[in-house]
Amino acid sequence: MSTVTVTVPATTANIGPGFDCLGAALTLYNQFQFTEQPDADTDLSITVTGTEAHRVTCDRTNLLYQAFTHLYHHLDKTPPKIAIDIKLGVPLARGLGSSATAIVGGLVGANELAGQPLSTTEIMALAITLEGHPDNVVPALLGNCQLSVGEAKNWEICEIPWHSDLIPVVAIPDFELSTEEARAALPKTLSYGDTIFNIARMGLLIRALESGNGQWLSQAMADKVHQPYRQGLIEGYEFVQESALKAGAYGMVISGAGPTLLALTSSKQIQAVEKAMKNAWTQLEIVAEVRSLSIDTQGARINSD
Repeated sequence: MSTVTVTVPATTANIGPGFDCLGAALTLYNQFQFTEQPDADTDLSITVTGTEAHRVTCDRTNLLYQAFTHLYHHLDKTPPKIAIDIKLGVPLARGLGSSATAIVGGLVGANELAGQPLSTTEIMALAITLEGHPDNVVPALLGNCQLSVGEAKNWEICEIPWHSDLIPVVAIPDFELSTEEARAALPKTLSYGDTIFNIARMGLLIRALESGNGQWLSQAMADKVHQPYRQGLIEGYEFVQESALKAGAYGMVISGAGPTLLALTSSKQIQAVEKAMKNAWTQLEIVAEVRSLSIDTQGARINSD
């Protein structure tokens, strides 16, 4: 009997102007344990622990299991009978890449049990295909902050250096926002002005993340592609943003599709920014978990027994 445990970090995607192409891995994790059970009566058993465990499906529709079997089918192999133990640490449907952790975890676990037939690059390509875009799955797999450029199977992945004094602070409200609803809010076309606005800030954002220049960040995190259209879906967005900036944050953006909000600040302002963001939502009678994190540098990691 073989057992493989895969730990996958949460991610924050877009980071303002980097829509669908920029993402960073965070020190918040889901853990997935796969145990082959050749003599079991059923092909699949799933157990889930952690906050919101009751909301995770435990049948063949489970996204982790779908990714797991996808790799075997890609190899033209029959998936083994498997027992899966899921330990949740990443909130569901909050804009922190919970689906990406499942996709990456399922593919990496299957590849390990199958004897490692695929390279990391090949696993990454499968993950992008399953997710539909690279901004979450790439940093979940590789760690760090990653810029993904390309299409289909032709991807260029570029690690973006992240200055050690830039601290991500996440404010996670107790309500959800589905990716489908957030996508539906986006416009079908953009003006030249808005496009140029984002191109300029994307370039500045990359330099700001590398250098830790807060003045650059305050400009670079602005966006006209997705955030103006999604802000109205997140109750209290403007108030939380105003509070974070007054407390010393360089900028605040929607994490992924939301509703989690991401502020970047210096190490000296962490407590002030955390308190300000939490108090802002408290004043609106919205419960939120606010915490400072770090950039995960390892990505998906494997333990085998």
